[in-house]
Amino acid sequence: MWIVLGLLAIGATLVNLYTFSVGKDYKLPMAIALSLTALTVCADYSYLSVWVEAEDWSALADVIPGMGRALWVLTSISILLNLLPIFLERTRRRA
Repeated sequence: MWIVLGLLAIGATLVNLYTFSVGKDYKLPMAIALSLTALTVCADYSYLSVWVEAEDWSALADVIPGMGRALWVLTSISILLNLLPIFLERTRRRA
């Protein structure tokens, strides 16, 4: 499920950037993309909680360190890309 949500978040981010580039209102796609990013992190957390309940410590030890870093990096990139139109719009107004 987290893979599907992650792909939808990427798609919504691309729609956000496209709607901004053609001059349309980009705020709804931005909100959808950020919401899907948050749901992706929640779904991944739920997926890992199954391993905790099963006490599969070796799987957790293998996956958590890399997945934790990946989630931080990808979530940060998602936030920056989705907020990019706001920053670009502000610089256009000043110029």
